[in-house]
Amino acid sequence: MKKRTLLGALAMGVAASVALVGCASGTGDNGGSGSGDAQSKEITVGVFNGWPEGEAVSYLWQAVLEKQGYKVDLEYADAGPVFAGLAKGDYDVTFDAWLPTTHASYFDKYGDDLVKVGDWNDDAKLTLTVNADAPIDSIDQLAANADKFGNRIIGIEPGAGLTEAMEKKVIPEYGLDKMDFITSSTPAMLAELKKAIDADQDIVVTLWRPHWAYDAYDLKDLKDPKGALGAAESINTVTRTGFADDQPEANKWFTAFKMDSDLLFSLENVMFREDHKQSEYPGIVKKWMADNQDFVDSLTQ
Repeated sequence: MKKRTLLGALAMGVAASVALVGCASGTGDNGGSGSGDAQSKEITVGVFNGWPEGEAVSYLWQAVLEKQGYKVDLEYADAGPVFAGLAKGDYDVTFDAWLPTTHASYFDKYGDDLVKVGDWNDDAKLTLTVNADAPIDSIDQLAANADKFGNRIIGIEPGAGLTEAMEKKVIPEYGLDKMDFITSSTPAMLAELKKAIDADQDIVVTLWRPHWAYDAYDLKDLKDPKGALGAAESINTVTRTGFADDQPEANKWFTAFKMDSDLLFSLENVMFREDHKQSEYPGIVKKWMADNQDFVDSLTQ
């Protein structure tokens, strides 16, 4: 994916030059990024690779903000680099921070340079999921039935909080170390899931709610009697330090933002259930917005 490029300007004097350098380097008094001051109305959103809820909401906010006169860039990266980039001021905001568990380690590491603006959905849950007719109902039955699943657990990105939870808690606590835990990407996991469902084969994947796959396929979440995947979480908007000073209007809107799971599912479904190109997302989102105008209007009130 493209990296953020900041365009400088010829200075009209020493003071102006220093101000521009401070802004671009993220070392100014506000800890700001190259998104600039309130007058620039430029915002860069860090979007997690493979996390459809954050991707959908990022495209939604891009369209909403651009209608209000902002310039909004969406830049994709794994969760770790996005949080690191926020802390350095390379990004202004991300909409996909899962708390208090999944992304806690990033807040332990970068918390002084991150601002949790608010939670917009409180139905988030990490899951270990199988086809609905699989012969087990709980994670503690998986090790004894590993052969029925090809001795594989299909995961997502190596840097994801869900992957960390699997490696540090689920696998050791449930004795799954003899199974192959395969990580690559969310699209690869979903491709494996579809392939197995179509072939009427048993499969176990790492997944999470909310996710459109629950509408697309007949699935069931394995019970987690040890609580290794944690309780339900909230999905949060997080900004770099200084963003509220630089972009007070947008920060106010982000703080008030709420979106329930049914509404989120409807947006995810039109974006992701079919094999659309990324370049088609803006048009798809704008059509969805027209069908949900009352909600869209409420975002900037």
